Amino acid sequence: MVRLALRTGLRWKLSAAIALVGALVAIALSLVVHNAARHSMLDSNRDVQVERLNIALKSYESQRHFQFGARIDDPALPQPLRKEIAEGERATYVQDNGENAPEVWAATPLGDGQVFSLHDPFLDRFAVLDDLDQALLLGSSAVVLGGCALGVLIGGRLSQRLRKAAAAAGKLADGDTSVRIRDEVGGRVRDETDDLAWAVDAMSDALQQRIEAERRVTADIAHELRTPVTGLLTAAELLPPGRPSELVRDRAQALRTLVEDVLEVARLDGYAERAELQDVALGEFVARRVHALNQDVTVDVVRDADVTTDPRRLERILGNLIANAARHGKPPIEVTVEGRVVRVRDHGPGFPEALLREGPSRFRTGSTDRSGRGHGLGLTIAAGQARVLGARLTFRNASEATDGSTGAVSVLWLPENAPTSTGSFPVLHLPDR
Repeated sequence: MVRLALRTGLRWKLSAAIALVGALVAIALSLVVHNAARHSMLDSNRDVQVERLNIALKSYESQRHFQFGARIDDPALPQPLRKEIAEGERATYVQDNGENAPEVWAATPLGDGQVFSLHDPFLDRFAVLDDLDQALLLGSSAVVLGGCALGVLIGGRLSQRLRKAAAAAGKLADGDTSVRIRDEVGGRVRDETDDLAWAVDAMSDALQQRIEAERRVTADIAHELRTPVTGLLTAAELLPPGRPSELVRDRAQALRTLVEDVLEVARLDGYAERAELQDVALGEFVARRVHALNQDVTVDVVRDADVTTDPRRLERILGNLIANAARHGKPPIEVTVEGRVVRVRDHGPGFPEALLREGPSRFRTGSTDRSGRGHGLGLTIAAGQARVLGARLTFRNASEATDGSTGAVSVLWLPENAPTSTGSFPVLHLPDR
């Protein structure tokens, strides 16, 4: 089941929320003001009609003259008003005329059972109510627009701080332990974003201290093992010839290699390594070193390039990649040089999904389809040495060809500029091939 998610920025969410609340408040206040003004105006018109009724009644009694359009027994007199007059009381009545201004009636009973009345829509006064509605509409629109602008301003500021925090967290995840999110976020006003930044920085410091402690323990153990393992290897060389002696020497040599690899990983993890840079012709260098490492590997120089790098570390990376391809993959093993890009491909089952997803990890040799041999340090060392060179090492599986062959592909991207003393992370776009 696929769930679709609409991604929106924080500033627009705040703007929409403030605009919605502002619109609701403006509508409610407009309705209250409109109704209050209408009732006040109607009450005022009732009083005016009563005054006019008194003047018209006096004029009729003294001069038999009808003022203000007054009439006796007006056939248009509303029925509710007739009932009020039937009780012998003077009364007023507001007759709704739909979209037009309402008629305001005033009536009083005469002594002979007749009804003296007058009515008027007061168009000029209700025109003022229309003007008030327009003013309320403009004011409400201004409130909504102002709320949107305020939401964009506040949300933009908060969103910018969160984006800075996310970018700093990304740098931290890439291994830049000098980054502090609280410094990146900045700001004069403390809020929840600062609290989050301080908490993440504290967590990063705690994790870094734990990792550094584990690295030191690993390095110390490997360093302490180096002397007895060297003595063991020397003693194994003194054993008499035979199959048991060969097995002892082979396992002693494997143990020594493991100790050296662990020490190298510890040094790389401590960011203590520095590149010794030289200018080399990449194609010629790779062809010469690969043939020295493994005569069965084919080298194809599509386009040569001059690079500034550390030859010893570059050779170490190539050796580990080729050894990994020979141990876990299937021949033929192909090395391709194209400009500053070096590809190493085998035709085996490919890298396991965990390695493609998370990258190489020490002492993890992959899934069963890669036979599980080795200690899982070769690719870890290659990735660490690439970081020292300022290069980038990526891993992927080749797409299935027409003959059904696949394979694991390791791609080394050397930087255009010489790396810094601690290595850099160039931003590269991976091609489809």
